[in-house]
Amino acid sequence: MPRPTARVRSCDRSRIRVMFDLADEAEREGRDPVRLEVGEPDFDTPEHITEAAVDALRGGATHYTSNAGLLELREAIADTLDAEYGVEQTPDEVLVTTGGMEALHLAVLATVEQGEELLIPSPAWPNYWTQARLADADPVEVPMAAPDYDLDAERVIDRMGPDTGAVVLCSPSNPTGRVADPDEVRAIVEAAAEHDAYVISDEVYGALTYDRDPEGVASMTGNPEHVLTVGSCSKAFAMTGWRVGWLAGTADVVDETTKVRESTTCCAPTMAQHGALAALTGPRDPVEEMYEAFRERRDYVADRLEGMDGVTAPRPEGAFYAFLEPNTDEASLPLAKRLLEDGDVVLAPGDGFGDAGRGQLRLSFANSLERLELGLDRIEETI
Repeated sequence: MPRPTARVRSCDRSRIRVMFDLADEAEREGRDPVRLEVGEPDFDTPEHITEAAVDALRGGATHYTSNAGLLELREAIADTLDAEYGVEQTPDEVLVTTGGMEALHLAVLATVEQGEELLIPSPAWPNYWTQARLADADPVEVPMAAPDYDLDAERVIDRMGPDTGAVVLCSPSNPTGRVADPDEVRAIVEAAAEHDAYVISDEVYGALTYDRDPEGVASMTGNPEHVLTVGSCSKAFAMTGWRVGWLAGTADVVDETTKVRESTTCCAPTMAQHGALAALTGPRDPVEEMYEAFRERRDYVADRLEGMDGVTAPRPEGAFYAFLEPNTDEASLPLAKRLLEDGDVVLAPGDGFGDAGRGQLRLSFANSLERLELGLDRIEETI
């Protein structure tokens, strides 16, 4: 009997989604679990963004766009990268993608040859491993030191070699919420340049940086041509279902990856691109209100965890995650399942973010303060 390719079979299912399905099952049974497992804003998309997409639909925006995306949107992305992150790109150096996930996929395809290595400082988002395997590349985990898991350039550079195609960085981090030190980032980019390798900078949470101004990796280095920037409307604008992201880099990389899009998604949904344009160029009040809500939730969660017996966590500096280390010998997945069964609270298993996360749990505070209070009460009681 024919089988799927080894490439596909080598990919693991995300443990975030394992818990997501178990939580769905619990809800079908009539239970009310506090769901803190998925990184999705609990806000609806701001109305002016939705209205822009509806107006575009009514105006006939139901056809293909350029594979690279609407020129007006690429101009807005380039302007945003410059104004908010200090990253200088022209519209020709920006590719609009179907979410940040496609941008990452294209970035890995463009930078890591078959059999080469994608270095992944961990704990890290599990999709990086999958992206590498789909490119017939080698995902190589580089564990960062507990308890804070801050980016350690020396560890990453020591692991670089002739087979290194790229390093993927994520700041603010999913799952720890930590923000990378610019000096550490610069050292990694410079070392990557010496190895003729790339740094893929996942900055989808960049706008959710709480204790300092956000800064793009490409703006921190004298070797920006070795940096590919991945961004998205999903998190900061509460647009997860719209599927609009971007990949920014040198024009040659953008040209090459645009060719691949002709055989994958062709272009991001046209009406969603018009919504993204409104998000980047429209009123900022709704976005700032969501940002302030996330920062308030961060403060609440960090304070609760600091005073909680049996659990420690590094203070999140961005994104909407806290990475919990319970004082227990239980493995991550069994512990997450026990919290669901005994405490009706849903967290993501830490070992789904690499070996560095074994025994840990990721908590998403993209939920109301009321639900966070209830969820943290249940965590404290159960653990």
